[in-house]
Amino acid sequence: MAEDGLRIGGLSSGLAVVLSGEDRKGSSQKNRLISYCDDFGDQSVERTLEHIFDLPCKTINPLTRPIDTSDVRNIIKNDFLKYHDNLKAVVEHRDGVSTIRDGCGLHTVTIEESSICGDIRIVKPPLLVESQAIFTSARANACVWKGKWMYEVILETSGIQQLGWATLSCPFTDHKGVGDADDSYAYDGKRVSKWNKEAEAYGQSWVVGDVIGCCIDLDRDEILFYRNGVSLGVAFDGIRKMVPGLGYYPAISLSQGERCELNFGACPFRYPIVGFLPIQAPPSTVPLATHLLNCLSRLLEMQCMERADFNCVEKLRRLKRFVPFGELFHPVSRGICEELFSAIEANDLTVEYIARGPVLSFIMEIFRSHAPHDYTSLDRILDILLEFEGSHVMFEHILNDLSSCCKTASLVLTECPYTGSYPYLALACHILRREDMMILWWKLSDFDLLFEGFLSRKSPNTQDLQCMMPSVWWPGSCEDMSYETGMTLTTTALSEAVSKIEEKHRDLCRLVIQFIPPTTHPQLPGSVFRTFLENLLLKNRGAERNLPPPGVSSNSVLVSLFTVILHFLSEGFAMDGINGWMKGCKTNPRPDVGFLHKGGQQSFPLALFLKNDPQRVDISRLGGSYNHLAKSHPLNADQVEEVIRWEEGCVDNEETRVTHLSRQKPCCCSSYDIDFARGSKSYIKYMAKGSRGLCSSIPERSAHVATECSSGSLNDEIVDKPSTSDQSDSEFDYRPVQQVRIVPRDTSISSATLNEEELLDAMLLLYHLGLAPNFKQASSYMSHQSQSISLLEETDAQIRERATGEQLKRLKEARSVYREEVMDCVRHCAWYRISLFTRWKQRGMYAACIWIVQLLLVLSKMDSVFIFVPEFYLETLVDCFHVLRKSDPPFVPAAIFIKQGLASFVTFVATHFNDPRISSAELRDLLLQSISVLVQYKDFLAAFESNEAATQSMPRALLSAFDNRSWIPVTNIFLRLCKGSGFGSSKHGESSSSSVAFQELLREACTLDEELFSGFLNRLFNTLSWAMTEFSFSIREMQEKYKVMEFQQRKCSVIFDLSCNLARVLEFCTREIPQAFLSGADTNMRRLIELIVFILNHLTSVADPEFFDLTLRRPGQPSEKVNRGMILAPLAGIILNLLDANAVNDCREKNDMLGVFASMDCLDTVLCGFQYLLDYNWAGSFSGDAYLAKLKELEEFSTLLISRATESRAVTRIGFEAETGGDDSVCCICYARDADAKFVPCSHISCFGCISRHLLNCHRCFFCNATVVQVDQIESKTA
Repeated sequence: MAEDGLRIGGLSSGLAVVLSGEDRKGSSQKNRLISYCDDFGDQSVERTLEHIFDLPCKTINPLTRPIDTSDVRNIIKNDFLKYHDNLKAVVEHRDGVSTIRDGCGLHTVTIEESSICGDIRIVKPPLLVESQAIFTSARANACVWKGKWMYEVILETSGIQQLGWATLSCPFTDHKGVGDADDSYAYDGKRVSKWNKEAEAYGQSWVVGDVIGCCIDLDRDEILFYRNGVSLGVAFDGIRKMVPGLGYYPAISLSQGERCELNFGACPFRYPIVGFLPIQAPPSTVPLATHLLNCLSRLLEMQCMERADFNCVEKLRRLKRFVPFGELFHPVSRGICEELFSAIEANDLTVEYIARGPVLSFIMEIFRSHAPHDYTSLDRILDILLEFEGSHVMFEHILNDLSSCCKTASLVLTECPYTGSYPYLALACHILRREDMMILWWKLSDFDLLFEGFLSRKSPNTQDLQCMMPSVWWPGSCEDMSYETGMTLTTTALSEAVSKIEEKHRDLCRLVIQFIPPTTHPQLPGSVFRTFLENLLLKNRGAERNLPPPGVSSNSVLVSLFTVILHFLSEGFAMDGINGWMKGCKTNPRPDVGFLHKGGQQSFPLALFLKNDPQRVDISRLGGSYNHLAKSHPLNADQVEEVIRWEEGCVDNEETRVTHLSRQKPCCCSSYDIDFARGSKSYIKYMAKGSRGLCSSIPERSAHVATECSSGSLNDEIVDKPSTSDQSDSEFDYRPVQQVRIVPRDTSISSATLNEEELLDAMLLLYHLGLAPNFKQASSYMSHQSQSISLLEETDAQIRERATGEQLKRLKEARSVYREEVMDCVRHCAWYRISLFTRWKQRGMYAACIWIVQLLLVLSKMDSVFIFVPEFYLETLVDCFHVLRKSDPPFVPAAIFIKQGLASFVTFVATHFNDPRISSAELRDLLLQSISVLVQYKDFLAAFESNEAATQSMPRALLSAFDNRSWIPVTNIFLRLCKGSGFGSSKHGESSSSSVAFQELLREACTLDEELFSGFLNRLFNTLSWAMTEFSFSIREMQEKYKVMEFQQRKCSVIFDLSCNLARVLEFCTREIPQAFLSGADTNMRRLIELIVFILNHLTSVADPEFFDLTLRRPGQPSEKVNRGMILAPLAGIILNLLDANAVNDCREKNDMLGVFASMDCLDTVLCGFQYLLDYNWAGSFSGDAYLAKLKELEEFSTLLISRATESRAVTRIGFEAETGGDDSVCCICYARDADAKFVPCSHISCFGCISRHLLNCHRCFFCNATVVQVDQIESKTA
């Protein structure tokens, strides 16, 4: 009961009231009693009315009959207005402002059409505008020349906008606007600058939903700007004084697609600034309406008195009570409302201003911004207001303002958890529970815009985060330990506030879903929500681009709607009556479990992919565009209406299958909340191992999902997510999918019924458009946070070691900068954890990944359907998977992340990264890079090794995918699979992450398919040769300039890393398939030797070795990890591998490696290179002395090479002495062998080795460019 006695209208409730003058502004009496006890029992109605209308005692004459509405109106007209004579409507004289009258003779401030340069679209009347041109500028139709004035701008987008003031002399062009000329002043929060011909740093960065106050003080000749009511300081002073009629005009300049709402005073300001007046005067009836609403507030206060129970009753027995509330409420409230509507019905502008100002403030005061809300009092007022004809117009404006407030409301730490948009959403939800109010909203032309406003949630900028999180702490920081507790409490409070707002978003969406519109043709529940969803998704196509098209929604709308749908599908709808119509006639054996967690038989309507829907045909499909696919793969009506059904887990091995109905549950249905809920410091370990940020508190899981959970623990490192090649043949039918059926659509279920599959489809597109950019930004902050902490710790160490004066000063300055960067990153990371990584969202996203990957695997067996799957299904699946894999705090340990629910993801990426049915090379790259990232880690690599589909299809597919586009990720995959098996790579235990199983599979694939391996080897030679050439050229370029540029150094470092990786892959080939070089044609052996010599020549010819080593390393990389040994080791390994194989297999008669080396033209270079290999300090690349024996082999080979080289030179000298002329029988390409082959049909001749190498990359004669049909071998003339 104590809560019922809270203040209403600033007055304390009780059995009797003592009023003070400060609670009665405008009253002449300072203190007085209402109904003194001397007249106990007499005239209580009159005294009560005097209190309600703020009148002196005994102003109202004794009433001779029960009070009615006419009596109340007479009191207002005769006594109330007489006593409050300042409330009479008068026209206020405002000097210093001039407005051009509109066609109706009203002083309405708006955009002056003749001033527009560019193209402005009115998104929503009166002044929500959007630029349709590259740069658009406009002025208002009012100017000021003296006094203090302001207007407000609500930002709907946060790009380049210049807001401020300009005179008529300021020219507007396609490239110049406000602030680009004299007497023109603007603020731009995107570039954080102020503009007056030139830009200067000023203010803060702005975000969507900010309210910018543009103020001009012509008494002091200053222009100021405010952001959400907080001054940004004086922007310009000493501005030129103007004369009447030639003053400063409100003016704006917007880039293309930028949107904002202007308020010159037609509505109450969000953040009025004391002393500054609106350019457009408020309606004259505002004071009267405000006081009438205050009277209504005091009337409602009496209800609280009757409900209250105070201990001071006995002390105040001599003071009499007011008349019982029930006797007065209806006549008094109705009389007040009749006067109110009578005063404001004059014009629409008055209704809008008073509805969005005094009336909404009055309703909010009654309702209370925090729980518990006073629903009883609010309902009484709504019942009274809705009795009047003009109330619907008033409530249109109230709903508009509530929607707008949701866009602009900021989270305030001291008001948590009932802060931000929560109070406005809570009020809107309560109002819209009334059917007439829902119908009113639905009939509005801007229903969709208002709905988007309700779903908006303002994001904080750096300054906002500083206010929201004053204390910042991270593991290892030198901050006060109290900051740790402070930040924990802060993030907990903010997490609760976000949770409250998300709950109200769900309540609002449930109301819309349940709503059945009163149309001529009856509609089912959910039809309005579906229409809104379709329209929203249609207008936001392209929202994920760096430069989104004009007209897209705020990102927060997409995120909020995704969150709502994810909660519905994962945690259930939590409202009686919704599940019934959502499920139609389907039997649900587990009605208390969310759609994504049901398990058992799954189904999906193929119409979502196959139907020729005008709103979806422009969505890219896996096989290309819809129109193209519809022509090449015609569909009949029966196919479109089919439903595919399958059993959960049917695409997985039976031994390792994990489903929602099996004994072992997927990760999303295993309770890992226990560990997260323990203690206030439980988050520290995740920060230290992951991105070193701060975790938010994790709310408890919904009861209906928790009932099927099992226990577990959470701890593992967080790893990086990949970023987003050409098609090649592969096997996709590695295993038949069991328990899949295609059935006709059930006609008993109306197609108009909104179903869960449809919501899932929309949710995936919302993720693609809205969530993916947010997760990318979060990942960026987490990465930057880790780097900044490392720099800060390094600087602290340097300060401790070096205490010299000037150097110490510079280090401290650098430390201050790094510390600010760390604190900013920690705040942003904490905010992303609060808003994106809550526990239930991770569960839902994991379950969605399971659902989608199984759907894609099932559909991949149906070519005619798989090609119609939208690309965003695959993009969302991959992105969501990696977001969960590296989430902070981690969702589950890496050991079970794939094993316990997502084994099918491995199946899909392993079998479809080169699927020719996927037309987009970028999508295939995405799958390939996923493999590249996953195989880096032992637990994920084990998932590939145990996956039947991966072991059967990956080796051959990887070999064929090594091409001009995909060679980098394929190389990385090969390197990870073969890691630790090469010369000099066994130090530091690297071999622990290699895959013996895949090494054997790769060897088998190369051995069994010589043509495939030959093509791969040719591309490997070419690519390595290109990489070393690029590296050498970049080194030479920097040496010539005597300057190491950051970009070029980074380029050199990257190319060197790639070259080392390619050399390691080549080393693996010589170890596992040495016969490819030692047996058969000598082309492979000769190309291999030439490449080794080519690389050694580049390394030994470097003029400045120190400069060379410097270019190899990126900033922060130690020399022991990046050095020339990285490329020398695989070269030595290649030679040693072939020597070992040559000794074992005795292949000397086929291809003699020593002979090929000795036959090289540049023997001196070869010998120099070998000496370089032997002289290198290999001790740093090995553990122990194991390398000494290998070096001994190299030394012996080098000795033999020197001997063979001496013989070769002697033979060559004799040959030249005996030579009497040119010999046509010698190959004119290599001049080393006989010309024993000719091209057909052109008959040009060369040696078979040169011709074979040439044909690997080109099928034209290298003499005449004719197309080669075949190659014939000819007998040598010397035979």
